[in-house]
Amino acid sequence: MENEKPTEQPSSSRDRVRRFRERKRKSNELATQRISPSAVRLALEEPVERVHYPIRIPVIPAGVVPSGTIAQVAMDSEPAYECARLAMDAGPQFGSQLYAYSNIEGFPGYPYLMLLALRSEYRNMATALATELTRKWIKFNSTDTEDESTKTKITEIEQAFTALGIQGIIRKAAEHDAFYGTGQILINIKGADLKTPLIIDSRTVKKDSLIGFKNVDPIWTTPLMYNSLTPSSPNFYRPDSWWVMGEHWDASRVIVTVTREVPDIFKPAFNFSGMSLSQLAEPYVNNWLRTRQSVSDLINNFSIVVLKTAMDQVLTGGDDGSNLFSRIKLFTATRSNKGVMALDKDREELEQIAVPLSGLHELQSQALEQLCVVSREPATVLTGITPSGFGNVAEGEVRIWYDYIHAQQEAHWRDAIDKMFKIVQMSMYGAIDPEITFEFVPLYEMTEEQESTIRVNDSIRAGNLIDRGVIDAQEERERLARDPESGYQGIDISKEIAPPDEAEESANLARGTDSALGYDADFVESEHPRDDDGKFGGGAGSKSLGAAKSWEKGMTTWERAEVREDAERAMDSFLARGTA
Repeated sequence: MENEKPTEQPSSSRDRVRRFRERKRKSNELATQRISPSAVRLALEEPVERVHYPIRIPVIPAGVVPSGTIAQVAMDSEPAYECARLAMDAGPQFGSQLYAYSNIEGFPGYPYLMLLALRSEYRNMATALATELTRKWIKFNSTDTEDESTKTKITEIEQAFTALGIQGIIRKAAEHDAFYGTGQILINIKGADLKTPLIIDSRTVKKDSLIGFKNVDPIWTTPLMYNSLTPSSPNFYRPDSWWVMGEHWDASRVIVTVTREVPDIFKPAFNFSGMSLSQLAEPYVNNWLRTRQSVSDLINNFSIVVLKTAMDQVLTGGDDGSNLFSRIKLFTATRSNKGVMALDKDREELEQIAVPLSGLHELQSQALEQLCVVSREPATVLTGITPSGFGNVAEGEVRIWYDYIHAQQEAHWRDAIDKMFKIVQMSMYGAIDPEITFEFVPLYEMTEEQESTIRVNDSIRAGNLIDRGVIDAQEERERLARDPESGYQGIDISKEIAPPDEAEESANLARGTDSALGYDADFVESEHPRDDDGKFGGGAGSKSLGAAKSWEKGMTTWERAEVREDAERAMDSFLARGTA
């Protein structure tokens, strides 16, 4: 009995068949998994596809064109459509890249661009650019510096520009150009026929006839007539007249500025606007918004809780998912340090996955940097701060930005301001003074030390030129009187300055006299005690030296340098006298 082994109960054929059928059933269920559509709708939302802007007839609001009239751009946009079709049919490579990576296929319309202007990213780009273009504004100059009437005219013109708000009008036009692709300014002349050309002449712009200038949103305008047949004509694809809310305005009475022009073939489809900065920046802004939201969501959910529970009925289509999501809501409601989390010990399991957050700030900074690339604005100008990851903004970047602003002023806004400048003169005086001009004030500002160094160098150069007889002192006084940075602007140049007496100067130098230090006192050995080694030691001399040092602290760099130079000259004179 002790050597007997326990006998195993052989499995019956019925059990083997049952297990085989069970494995086959589970295999078939996995192969035929069907997810309930209701569960999918509860868990997912339909993705939003990116909007494309095809080349098409621009939408003109009612009232811009008189009733019964067809806008000229609607009749002349067919070549643009054909050009766009040829571009998209040029090949899958070009066409797919154009539609996949950019939003610049066509004109999205002014209403859509107005909606973009409500976002801070687009508005900051436009306002920063427009503000910098007009921040330092302009200054008026004259080649005739002695005529008092010219100086009076300049003052009156400056006051007229301020009263008309021309600086703000140009700034608003620059914002419109960034938002919509064009900035338009209407010229209001008292009693003028809007249909006739505005010739800047005393017969068309009479004295005191200027009412002012007014910005207009381009959505209220559309070209009435333009030449699209003769490329050699100066008005080829340049409107000769405009509809402005049903009124016929000659093009000479509308100041139009477009800083980013599109090819001529596309101008009718863009309502003769250019490419707006908002449309150019839209892909970059979308990337930034997606990155910003993704980083925010990741920080908010960096710790993911995985609940492993029974999902057989949902995956096989036997349940609409309501029970599963009710379980998830119950789990979420009790998920806190104060609640009790209850799990099915046989069919549920809890797991927590933590996502590392390192490097997120760098990704977000790089996405923000792309906005600076498309707008060409430094990060400190666009955002007002230096985002983490950019490092310190070098002075060279700001100088490059100022150079870009100055180039924009000269290339796109000088003509508009010059036309307004001439009209203001005609309305005030009945004539244009060719002696009066204007220039844009540079944005870059030097420090006080740099300005002081320039003035010192200018004075040295002027002294050398006067000593060599190239110029006389009166001419240098006139230059100082004209230069607003000299510190002597407006001095009375008619006042006669007595030249220094050369004999007296020579005698003073022989006696060791200096204009700044006066006469040198005689050296008394007993008043300056020496040490045993013959060097000067402490005593009254060192005390006076300490007093001089404390007095020197309240002086500027230039004053200290000037006193030291005078002291050195006095010492040289003293040594020369002792040698003699």
